[in-house]
Amino acid sequence: MKQANTYSKQIFQSFLGLIVAVGLIIYSDMVRAEGFFQGAKLCEECHEEEYKIWQKTKHFTSFRVAHREPKDPSKPSPKKILAAVGGHKRMKRNETCYLCHYTLVKKDAGAKSVAKSGPSCENCHGVSSDWLPLHDDYGGKDVKKSVETADHKAERIADSKTAGMIWPAMKYEIAEKCMICHGLANPDLKAEDLAKMLGAGHPINPDFELVKYSQGSIRHRFYAPNMKINAEMTPQEQAELFIIGQAAAWVSANGVMSKIDNPKYKEAQNKRAENAKIVLSTISIFPEVGALLSSPTRENALKLVVAISGKDLTSAVGSKLPAKADYK
Repeated sequence: MKQANTYSKQIFQSFLGLIVAVGLIIYSDMVRAEGFFQGAKLCEECHEEEYKIWQKTKHFTSFRVAHREPKDPSKPSPKKILAAVGGHKRMKRNETCYLCHYTLVKKDAGAKSVAKSGPSCENCHGVSSDWLPLHDDYGGKDVKKSVETADHKAERIADSKTAGMIWPAMKYEIAEKCMICHGLANPDLKAEDLAKMLGAGHPINPDFELVKYSQGSIRHRFYAPNMKINAEMTPQEQAELFIIGQAAAWVSANGVMSKIDNPKYKEAQNKRAENAKIVLSTISIFPEVGALLSSPTRENALKLVVAISGKDLTSAVGSKLPAKADYK
């Protein structure tokens, strides 16, 4: 009887050990699966010119000034907004504020997130922990980018995209990222916090437009053969980006319209949607426009993006493009 009890105890301990081991494996996989920001400094190692551009933008300088009270009392008060939202009294640690205002960086998957900068590379191009090793591999440890084969480059781009990287050519996905914050449409922003923010004077700009806000101070388009020239978009490229931005705004505005029953928020989202609808209607020759206006889904927006790729839309929307003097 004693031997049987001992044997049963050993079986139970082995089973318990197995459960713990499996649990640790599952937890480890979950940690690995959750990507994390690594910060702009890693990007600077290869993208020095782009980094220099970023350092001159409001995305960079806001890290030091966003939390300060303005001298002009008519401007939004960070202190008042923080008090209304609740939580940590410092913007850089407040879980509502850091959703859009900061880049939370980790040294590794198990480390604590720390606000290291304002919005930076990964806010637009995706959390880098999973894709950066793929992005940096040109065919082996000692293989330079200049001798990377075409096949490997295609594979590298595809693999890093699968791992979460948003390449510059993925214009709609970039536009989506802009709308998350500039449209106050962050899915992690709680409805009750959003209402409190707006009530305390947090701004919302329904006239945010992609060309105007992407081709000014934050433009960073450095391509071979001269990687020192920050290339400007052609009118045709601007027109295409203009439509893509409006498609993203249309989907975003309609997607969050009913998030809260707040007059200020609804008015802004209706304005975003109306602005987008007016522009999209100018190219109604594409059947994908009608489908998107009828059903404002991401899938329909991406179909429109494919339909207009490489097309010259300047005759339709050229007059609506922002003047260079108005770029932000």
